[in-house]
This record gives sequence, C-alpha cells and structure tokens, in this order.
Amino acid sequence: MSVEKMSRYTLTAGQKAYGLLKNLLDFLIAFAAFLILLLPLLLLAAVIKMDDPGPVFFCQKRIGKNQRPFMMLKFRTMRTDTPKDTPTHLLKNPEQYITRTGRFLRKTSLDELPQLLNILVGHMSIVGPRPALWNQDDLNEAREALGVHQVRPGLTGWAQINGRDELEIPVKAALDGEYLRKFGLWMDIRCFFGTFRAVLSGKGVVEGGTGAMHDGTNNKK
Repeated sequence: MSVEKMSRYTLTAGQKAYGLLKNLLDFLIAFAAFLILLLPLLLLAAVIKMDDPGPVFFCQKRIGKNQRPFMMLKFRTMRTDTPKDTPTHLLKNPEQYITRTGRFLRKTSLDELPQLLNILVGHMSIVGPRPALWNQDDLNEAREALGVHQVRPGLTGWAQINGRDELEIPVKAALDGEYLRKFGLWMDIRCFFGTFRAVLSGKGVVEGGTGAMHDGTNNKK
C-alpha cells in the first residue's frame, strides 16, 4: 500500500452526517467509560505517583481535525527528566527513561485512557487516525495529502489494529486514507472490536512508535 497511489478524498454528504452522529456517540460512550473506569484510573494514578515522583499525566501537543493542534493526555510512563517533544527513537537508550509502571502501561495501552477526557471535550474520537506529534512533519504531510485531517483523531484506529508501531509512515498514512474512504459505522465497529484483539495479542508493539519513512527507525506515536 502506497500513499503515492492514493489521491485526496473528500467525505460524502452521508459520511458527514455520520460524523455528526459519531460526535454524539463518542461523548456518550466516553462519559460512560469514564464513570465505569474512574476507580481503576485513580488506582493507576496512585501507582504511577508511588513508582516515580512527578506528575501523573503527560501532556503532548498533537495535530487534530483540520490540522488544529491540541494537548493530548496520557498517563506518564517516562521519567520527568526525559527530553521534551523528542521522538522516543531519537533518545539515546530510551529504555532508561521508561518507568517500571510505564512499561506495563505501554504494553497494555492503559496509558492512553486519559484521552477519554480529550474525547469529552471534542478533541478526539474513540475511533480515528491516531493523532500525530506536532513536529512529525512526514506523517502530517502525508495525511493532509489524503484528506485525513477531515476527521477527528482517535483513541484507536485502523492502522493500530493493522500493525501498530511496526508500520512505516507511508503505510500508516495509507491505512489512515483507507479509513477515511470507508468512514462509517461498520468501519468504526471493526476498529473498536479489533482493538481488543490487537492489545491482547501484543503484536506490533515496538518501543519507540511508528516506523520512519525511509531509514527503518521508529517514531514515537
């Protein structure tokens, strides 16, 4: 699959109407999930705090719908002295920065749960292309060329259940483009339930994130 073989796509009227319905469903599902998971979230926050002094949450500038930047929340998985806004693959020995609790959170994707708050305020959807770093120009440019920024980024997405961290950027962008073309309820259902399989299998998880465009290194997701 290649970005070069795909052209920019514009959502149909039906897909735009579904997008409005999806915004409401995102809010209702995220609100219910937040209430149900409130106690586990508090317990995770306490463990993070006991494991390594510092803030519980990690905020990072990401690119959202229509290329608008927003601050995405995660549970903190790395030490407070980790260089800011630096892709994990560019860190010298990134493992030295990851906390003990952080390894577990990353492997299970539990570090992403605070993004329920991003969904509640309208920055993200439950399903959609994972938001790229503000300075991840190669991925952002590839997505913009395909029209991917027409939809809100997601907590999980089509690329995440088809390779996750192992994907090179052109492949990931192409999968995001495929998601856009098939944007609808059935595609979101496939991504939602496929996420459980992907997380439980642990396949495609590489410390450092998505594959780089040419040199085979990894960019942080």
